[in-house]
Amino acid sequence: MTARTIDDILEEYEFLEADDRYRLLIDLGRALEPMPDPLKTDATLVRGCSAAVWVYPMVRDDGRLHFLADSNAAITKGIIALVLTTVQDRSPAEIAATDMEAALAPFDLKKQLSSNRTQGIPNMIALIRATAQRYAG
Repeated sequence: MTARTIDDILEEYEFLEADDRYRLLIDLGRALEPMPDPLKTDATLVRGCSAAVWVYPMVRDDGRLHFLADSNAAITKGIIALVLTTVQDRSPAEIAATDMEAALAPFDLKKQLSSNRTQGIPNMIALIRATAQRYAG
């Protein structure tokens, strides 16, 4: 199975009612590759999220970054899955240059979800961007 692009997900998302959009996000979270519990540490915890969110970067042999992520809340796990869709398996320079906010804007998550569900998104993006910049040198 090939990974879904942000455009594929958006195309489906736009046709759904609010409840089904919520379910789609939860399904995205369920589809994330499992993150081993030993990687869920204070160092991988994203600050400022209402739920616990962990993001762990790995550098592939070709230098691309691959992120493992998890959350203790299903909808938040779906949100981080959506965020990662914009950058997964790209080079650090590509990730640092990606406008994740613009890629996520069409989903209008602030309108779909409660504010405490979306408040951590900028922190998730900032952590991913800082990680990419660190690896980009």
